[in-house]
Amino acid sequence: MTGTWNAWPWEADPDAVRKDVARAHEDFTGSGRVRSTVRSVVIESWRRSARLGIDPDGVAPRIELSGDSLTDYRDAHPLAVAMPLLRRLLLDTAPGPQIVALGDASGRLLWVEGDHRLRTRAEDMRFVEGANWHERSAGTNAPGVALALDHEVQVFASEHFARSVQPWSCSAAPLHDPDTGALLGVLDITGEDGVASPQALALVRVAAAAVEMELRARRIAGLIPDPRRIPQEPDPLPDHLLLEVLGRDGARLDLGERVVELSARHSEILLLLSSAPRGLTGAALGVRLNERDASPVTVRAEMSRLRRLVGPGLVASRPYRLLHRLPTDVDTVRERLTRGDHLGALRAYRGPVLPVSEAPGVIEIREGLDAELCGALGAENDPRTLLAWAEHPEWRDDPRVLGVVLRSLDPASARHAALRGRLRRLGE
Repeated sequence: MTGTWNAWPWEADPDAVRKDVARAHEDFTGSGRVRSTVRSVVIESWRRSARLGIDPDGVAPRIELSGDSLTDYRDAHPLAVAMPLLRRLLLDTAPGPQIVALGDASGRLLWVEGDHRLRTRAEDMRFVEGANWHERSAGTNAPGVALALDHEVQVFASEHFARSVQPWSCSAAPLHDPDTGALLGVLDITGEDGVASPQALALVRVAAAAVEMELRARRIAGLIPDPRRIPQEPDPLPDHLLLEVLGRDGARLDLGERVVELSARHSEILLLLSSAPRGLTGAALGVRLNERDASPVTVRAEMSRLRRLVGPGLVASRPYRLLHRLPTDVDTVRERLTRGDHLGALRAYRGPVLPVSEAPGVIEIREGLDAELCGALGAENDPRTLLAWAEHPEWRDDPRVLGVVLRSLDPASARHAALRGRLRRLGE
């Protein structure tokens, strides 16, 4: 079986491919076993889908936009200018019935057009405008995988993770801003077996290139703004900045001449950007902020408020990123751990990272730092450091920590007796 982005090579029999992959899909969903007959790009997507907890028998993509919200959002989307071109290229001259879908970078379908009979059938699996078909929402499918991997791809019949989608096939390609390279969305054609042929993927690839050329031509003509001409140079900022997030519900941002107390959401955003030096797309930042509401529209609004608060010289967009290095007190703890200064790291640790935050990306940073610190302290032999650990407010009543420290002390010492007494009070 081919390992490329195409569903099958020119000489393959689609019926044979479908049967082989269907058996492999049953094996994988039933036992987790993987057959070599399935393309690696599909297998890896199946694994990601399974890790995300997607039910192959119960996939129902969320409808995230509808009515006026959908209309307003897609009218303002950069890809709105592409639809007349795509209708001419992929619908007016189509060799057979097919659906053309255009989605945003988070996987939401903004336009779904084409054969009326196919569209009516597609409604049963929620392949409709406003539905989110990213891989993390709907499992393995061409637009979802194209966005996840930022590459054109086909998904044929039983290669779909969800059984309800397996009567369909699709070819998709990501769409980028021709000047900045930022991911704008995804182009997809969906239908029966023919849309998974090598010719179909070549056609989608050409159509995607045509969309990007159309965007560039309109920019040159002055019909749409050129993001490269939007000033992105940072305003002068002091050499030393600091974001304090340890033990604080809202971060404290030291900008040198002024200190800004941040809201919980702005604290999360700056912390996440400080840990992503290459930046994050709106969709990627949205997922790290909230698994259930990864809307780039919501993220964009918060970023606009944040820039007004901290000034234009710190945060840039496309992708969202920091224009200056922003050290955090998390970095201070990690630097001291790296030097072997475990006592210094413990003293710098004023509490968990943004302890009330439930943002998935923040939880990952919080738990990662705690694991690093406790791992280093658990291997420590210095009684002074271990006693400081046992007296730290975060771990003073942690039986596991007290147990580790007790094992390092002289059983006849006063400190050993005091810690034993604390353990007994804790019911251990």
